[in-house]
Amino acid sequence: MDAAGLDPTRRFTIPCLPRGVQDVTSQDKPVKSWKSLSNLDTGETTQDKAEKQQMTLNVGGKVWNIPTQCALKYPNTRIGSLALNKDSTDKVFRLCDDYSVYKDEFFFDRDPALFPYIRHFYTSGVLWVYQEMCPMSFEEEVEYWGLSLTDTQLCCWLLFEEKVGDVQERLKVERELLAETQMTYSNEHFKDMVFGNTRQMLWNFTENPYSSPLAKAFSLFSNLCVLISIIAIALDTVEELQIHKTNGKTHMEWVEIITIMFFMFEYFLRLSTTPDLKAFLKGGLNFVDLLAILPFLVQLIFESGLGYFGTKEDFKAMAQVGKFNQVLKGVKLLRVFRILKLARHSTGMRAFGFTLKQCSEEVCCIFLFIGLGIFTFSALLHSVERETEDSPITSIPYAWWWAAVSISTVGYGDVVPVTVLGRFVAFGCISFGIILNGMPISFLFNNFSDYYNKLKAQEYNTTSVERSLQLKKRLRRRCDFCFSPSEQHGPEGVTDET
Repeated sequence: MDAAGLDPTRRFTIPCLPRGVQDVTSQDKPVKSWKSLSNLDTGETTQDKAEKQQMTLNVGGKVWNIPTQCALKYPNTRIGSLALNKDSTDKVFRLCDDYSVYKDEFFFDRDPALFPYIRHFYTSGVLWVYQEMCPMSFEEEVEYWGLSLTDTQLCCWLLFEEKVGDVQERLKVERELLAETQMTYSNEHFKDMVFGNTRQMLWNFTENPYSSPLAKAFSLFSNLCVLISIIAIALDTVEELQIHKTNGKTHMEWVEIITIMFFMFEYFLRLSTTPDLKAFLKGGLNFVDLLAILPFLVQLIFESGLGYFGTKEDFKAMAQVGKFNQVLKGVKLLRVFRILKLARHSTGMRAFGFTLKQCSEEVCCIFLFIGLGIFTFSALLHSVERETEDSPITSIPYAWWWAAVSISTVGYGDVVPVTVLGRFVAFGCISFGIILNGMPISFLFNNFSDYYNKLKAQEYNTTSVERSLQLKKRLRRRCDFCFSPSEQHGPEGVTDET
């Protein structure tokens, strides 16, 4: 306590002091005003640190130092622009996420594992590629720091482009595999359609076996009809079963007609309920379904021409003259493709078809090599054996069959060379066939195994989610059914209007 009865260590908030007490704040030298970017303990500001030679950067919790002169060499980058505009508060906070005045440290909320490559660029002028990182994420990080991939060396650039191509190809395959798994539509697709709810119910009934027990039974019955139809086509060629006929048709023909009628009903039901007609017609499995009923429709159209030609005998005579029999035989031959309908519910068949689709360029290249080998070795064998009397090779086209059998390493033995030089040519043809047959095994089998596993995984995930959703819907319906009476009526049976 002093003479005035005041404690000098006490902080006063009232500006009016008693008489005789000196105001310690009223000094000649000015008092530094408070700022958010000022260091109040030492009085040191960012202007006092402008002469420093290092920039301190905190990237994801790790601190790095970059020489200021190196950063100023690249003013168009984020760090270079930050070095030029350190004194501007607005620009600093636009370029970094936070700034510590006390440590003069710029904070960036980015991946710290990549920043050594960014720092190396400022010190050496060369950008390295972070191979362990996803190329898409690496490209995003490089763009954030304001760098360019053109600053990389040629070897790194080639590796990066290769990884980007692989990732894009994998993403494309994943999207196509997901589309192959199932064609699903949300409620919004059926919302604005005529009889939208009914069409959605019928679409799920025919497309999604896990939508209801009836849909599962319908799917099993469809597969059973496919098997019965294939067996009927095979048994219809047995002469003993062609004796007994009903209304001019054998029993197997009637079985085939019944199954085709079911296929027609299934196809047109799905065609009338689909929300996207263009995507439906472009679907591979839908084309197989159309191919299963197309021979019957074409045959029905030809047979309907009986009324225009009079009797059946006249129509047969006209068919022979117009070569309609060959057309009908070709149309009936398409019935064997009905077995492809099993691909709708067979993961292996879909994986095999998807493998051929993805490896179409390699498969075409293999067929090109086979064609070149057939033409080359058949021409060589004919030039060697054409002057031999006992040689069966009379022309180059006749030698094509021998070359095709030899390259495929089947070797029927119906056409063989008789001269020594001809046998050397045959040995070269067989060796070429062995090498050629071993080429597609690696990429075809590996891709098939990969696609099959991915399809199985996607089907398992899809069915698991759908089953859980169906279970939740059933439980919700049961709960609503159990608790609805108590919610609608009061304790004494009075209806609750509220």
